[in-house]
Amino acid sequence: MSTILLVEDDVSFSEMLKRFLERHHHAVILSYTLEDAKLKVKESTFDLVFADLRLPDGDGISLLNHIKAKDASIPVVLMTGYAEVSTAVKAMKEGAFDYISKPFNPEEVLQVVKNALQKPSTEDKPTIQTPLVPSESSKLPTNLVKGISGASKVLYDHVNLVAPTDMSVLISGESGTGKEVVAKAIHLSSSRKQQPFIAVDCGAIPKEIAASEFFGHKKGSFTGAINDKKGHFEAANHGTLFLDEVGNLTYENQIQLLRALQERRIKPIGSNEEIEVDIRLLTATNEDLLNAVEQGDFREDLYHRLNEFSIKVPSLQERRDDLILYAEFFLDNANQQLNKSIIGFSPEVLKIFQTYSWPGNLRELSNVIKRATLLTNGELIQKEVLPQELSAPSKEAMTRSFSTKDNEKELIVKALQEVNNNKTKAAQLLNFSRKTLYNKLKEYNLD
Repeated sequence: MSTILLVEDDVSFSEMLKRFLERHHHAVILSYTLEDAKLKVKESTFDLVFADLRLPDGDGISLLNHIKAKDASIPVVLMTGYAEVSTAVKAMKEGAFDYISKPFNPEEVLQVVKNALQKPSTEDKPTIQTPLVPSESSKLPTNLVKGISGASKVLYDHVNLVAPTDMSVLISGESGTGKEVVAKAIHLSSSRKQQPFIAVDCGAIPKEIAASEFFGHKKGSFTGAINDKKGHFEAANHGTLFLDEVGNLTYENQIQLLRALQERRIKPIGSNEEIEVDIRLLTATNEDLLNAVEQGDFREDLYHRLNEFSIKVPSLQERRDDLILYAEFFLDNANQQLNKSIIGFSPEVLKIFQTYSWPGNLRELSNVIKRATLLTNGELIQKEVLPQELSAPSKEAMTRSFSTKDNEKELIVKALQEVNNNKTKAAQLLNFSRKTLYNKLKEYNLD
């Protein structure tokens, strides 16, 4: 039987939660103040501490710091009201195992207790590390966020499962969900983590030079080859090669890629010598490759070669419980990049964030927060600095349900309108390559 210290100044609520936990075979000790809780922690040993964020003589964060200084292995779960979620997220950065928002349902309490007692060490707690988000530079995050949503937990469970192997992984998901960051996380959790990670946007490679990009060439092998060039396969040797938007490869390029993967040998253009390559291949797509196979646009044998293991990156809608975690992370980033010191979001903004559909996923959330940070002069981000579609959504936008394709098509139309139909600028705004944008314009019959 586990022993839980419950620190909550609301006596009736404490008694109710105590009886509930005792019915599920946990021993519960009650405490109503910060100082009394510190005394009980000093005198006794607990398997888990539940603490309210607000106490009559202090707060749950002070208790958290006290407990961690005494024994870092004791999991601490904070109970918080909706408007205090941002503070709870900050507490997780300081070592809290998890937080649970009031009012909460019994199943949620039991799940949090189960998770905490199954993971007695601090290594497995859902700490706010670097989330799975699209990076704006080549310096990609190195860790997964241990999110509290079921979708996020499934995601990093799959990453942890496949990372130590050498299996090829096909990563799918909507635009803006952070597929490249998932690939980087797999690489950094593998035995190849000290070797190169080479990321390639297949949508940005013209088919005429794809062979040169992948396999390299020798000086003088064709017009414009003024120097020897090392291809992506050779650059990734002994490491990981990540092919983003792999569905954009032409049929001819697919054959070349399949041959290289089968033989594990490449021959640079203009060379008579083959080079052995040892790579792990990760690929990503926001398209339905299986449908492309059925339509004859993607080779079935290559598809099965790439899809030894598949991972679907959930949309922000599917991991809505993690939204505040990501929002806090993006705010920290924006503060650093813009030399600001904003401490959080107003309750009204948090409510807007929770009700908005986020069709652009984490990329859209990141952009919204960075823009809002730039426009904010006070301590909290207010509704007034949010884009119009968030702060004053139309009734139709609030009630209509879009499919993934509808979301993407609408985003493309909005981007084109914003840049006066300049496709190069629209591609940059959407974080697409120009080729990817043209392919999608054709797919959605957009002129």
